[in-house]
Amino acid sequence: MRLTVFWQRMADYFGEAYADSFARDHVMSELGGRTVHEALVSGWSAKDVWRGVCAAMDIPAEKR
Repeated sequence: MRLTVFWQRMADYFGEAYADSFARDHVMSELGGRTVHEALVSGWSAKDVWRGVCAAMDIPAEKR
């Protein structure tokens, strides 16, 4: 998954204004105790980060 697709999915689910805030502030055990930004910077693939977000936030299958 490209980062552009990842960020579009984040914006589609959380809204343009909240997606970046969520990605900076919300620490998830599914991402090894990291935020989205920290996981991406530390080398996690966008696809794995999206899967972690989906699991943590119970995002419905049709939006994954």
